[in-house]
Amino acid sequence: MNRIYDSVEPRVIDDDMLKLAVGEQGPQEEAGQLAKQEGILFKDVLSLQLDFQNILRIDNLWQFENLQKLQLDNNIIERIEGLENLTQLVWLDLSFNNIKVIEGLDTLVNLEDLSLFNNRISKIDSLDALVKLQVLSLGNNQIDNMMNIIYLRQFKCLRTLSLSGNPITQAEDYRMFIYAHLPDLVYLDFRRIDDHMANLAEMKYQYTIDELKHREHLRQTKLEEEEAQQMKLEEHKMAFVEHLNGSFLFDSMYAEDVEGSKLSCLPIVGELLETYKDKFVIICLNIFEYGLKQHEKRKLELDTFNECVQEAIKENQEQGKLRIARFEEKHLLSVSAIREESELLNIEKRIVECGEDITELFNVLMTLEMQLVEQLEETINMFERNITDMVGTFIENVQSLILSCRDLENHHHEKLLEISISTLEKIIKGELDEELPDDVRTLFVDKDTIINAVGASHDIHLLQIDNREDELVTRINSWCTHLVDKIHKDEVMRNRKRVKEINQYIDHMQSELDNLECGDMD
Repeated sequence: MNRIYDSVEPRVIDDDMLKLAVGEQGPQEEAGQLAKQEGILFKDVLSLQLDFQNILRIDNLWQFENLQKLQLDNNIIERIEGLENLTQLVWLDLSFNNIKVIEGLDTLVNLEDLSLFNNRISKIDSLDALVKLQVLSLGNNQIDNMMNIIYLRQFKCLRTLSLSGNPITQAEDYRMFIYAHLPDLVYLDFRRIDDHMANLAEMKYQYTIDELKHREHLRQTKLEEEEAQQMKLEEHKMAFVEHLNGSFLFDSMYAEDVEGSKLSCLPIVGELLETYKDKFVIICLNIFEYGLKQHEKRKLELDTFNECVQEAIKENQEQGKLRIARFEEKHLLSVSAIREESELLNIEKRIVECGEDITELFNVLMTLEMQLVEQLEETINMFERNITDMVGTFIENVQSLILSCRDLENHHHEKLLEISISTLEKIIKGELDEELPDDVRTLFVDKDTIINAVGASHDIHLLQIDNREDELVTRINSWCTHLVDKIHKDEVMRNRKRVKEINQYIDHMQSELDNLECGDMD
């Protein structure tokens, strides 16, 4: 079933092999010969055939970023690897190799046809990313478990499946099982599925299929809920207020607070703690709601800015196109006149005039670009001021709300300390009616011990509040800085690209004029 090593030494895919393959498989006519002379860029290759090369390992294919068809059949490949960059791949043939495990296909989201025929594969898995898969060839492998068929139900586009030559094909009702569980399949083992047999299979396995559909529905529902929750969390993160729409921050204050947990057993403290938590969570919810509203305002500001920039660029481009169109119309007439002119002095005069027109166009286009640069610079600076002010106001208001959280914590600390000292005095006098757990009683040795315990609890709470505030402030400031920096860099790149375009166009027009001048002088 597997390929044995040939007498020829095993090979890896290197540049020499790739250049030879691309050259041999490229067009042979005049265009192909020209391409060979000038060199073929691997990124432009759409199909690559590397079969019968005694290849042991897949490597060095990262440059073939637009490859759509890849043949690696009839080699001695042991692992599927090195295909990460081939995201445009539609057709992949890895048949007649020594592959044991399906892997390394996670980025091939456009793959429609996959052949792993005649390998040593025993399990069908790790194909989840291949949502467009239509044809799957796994014949002559070692697949022996019907549960592999259940796995294939997720591929809604799968129409052709080959499993011939696997132990699984010896199972009772092999075909009926597949007909029932893969109802959209059209071809199985190179034969078209008969509609009558498919209907019989559906009836035979109806109960099993119904149960399976129910489980799949529950799983899909759960997945959609998790995805929705994740999307909400991402939105909350973008607003810098994630986990503030509940008791998460409050709970985190007590998560590692051993002393605070012990002290919650004291008389009245439980009720005091519930009141504290309710007020604390209300403040967190206020921060959360305010954060989402401010996030929407920042988004609107950014969208408005981008619209203004695009409108300014579009208007400037239209003016430039109009000037170029007028120039080219006049230039064509001038060139025609030069070619028809027989007097040398008149030719020279017209050529000089054309050169002046080119220079004038250059000055006009550069002036337009400078005007756009100044306009965009003003727009960017205004946006920078606005977004910075918005971020500053947001931080200021959030810090004011967080200060309220600290005030609540300080108030709770004072009350807890008061209750703890009162409890200590009752214990000393033997007046405490309530029975305290042993680990709690160890805190009430003396006044210093209980003050230290309450203080340690208070410090933990304040630290959690401080950390959440610092995280929020740091992240939104970083976001603002990176956003503004990117906008400035993008504008610099846009300007450089535009100036380059103008120079290339003017150089081209000047070169044509120079060639025309040389031709007429001859």
